[in-house]
Amino acid sequence: MTYCVGLKLDRGLVFASDTRTNAGVDNIATFKKLHVWEEPGERVITLLSAGNLAVTQAVISLLSEHIAAADGDRATLMTAKTMFQVARLIGSAVREVEAIDGEALESNADNFFVTFILGGQIKGEEPRMFQVYAAGNFIEVGEDTPFLQIGEHKYGKPILDRVTRSDMRLGEAAKLVLLSFDSTLRSNLSVGMPIDMLLYNKDTFSTDRQVRIEQDDDYFQKLSHGWSDKLREAFADIEEFEV
Repeated sequence: MTYCVGLKLDRGLVFASDTRTNAGVDNIATFKKLHVWEEPGERVITLLSAGNLAVTQAVISLLSEHIAAADGDRATLMTAKTMFQVARLIGSAVREVEAIDGEALESNADNFFVTFILGGQIKGEEPRMFQVYAAGNFIEVGEDTPFLQIGEHKYGKPILDRVTRSDMRLGEAAKLVLLSFDSTLRSNLSVGMPIDMLLYNKDTFSTDRQVRIEQDDDYFQKLSHGWSDKLREAFADIEEFEV
């Protein structure tokens, strides 16, 4: 399974994904699920992937091949004029892979379940974020709920619902995202570290704030233990229920 999160904030975008994939308790591996295409000073496009690994990798490869073979007749991630057009390209790539592999997957009792979080900024417009579904359709994140989750999202959602604000600093938002991951990691073994994270500052068109957080990362360990302590303190401070 997978857990990926994207936040769209006034100051920019925050992305994070785990790296675990498994086909059973004795077949666990690490794969990157945060993918970036960048043209410094002009655009940054980030894609988080969840679902069937073979399918998501096929979609990523197809998008990259289209860029490499660009001839001016076909729009690519690097020539699309808006992030809406980029979302359409992602959806088209999903449908193209489904047309090639979908029937074979069905006949082998496999599935074509994939979802993506797409975010970024193209010069001339504001940063935007979308969720792309297996059918190739998509939605754009709204102001009321400025975050998206894909994969095993239920354990990390409560803190995002309670704390997320569009005016958060990116470092503050990164702390929130990591707490969301901490809750998920504690409750679901199919999600695992390391965590890939990207903080994108609005109008910089740069991905220099990208990091991989390992299991023994000092900050993550301090955050995890500190959060547990604060929850216990908050629980103890609330008066007991009486009948």
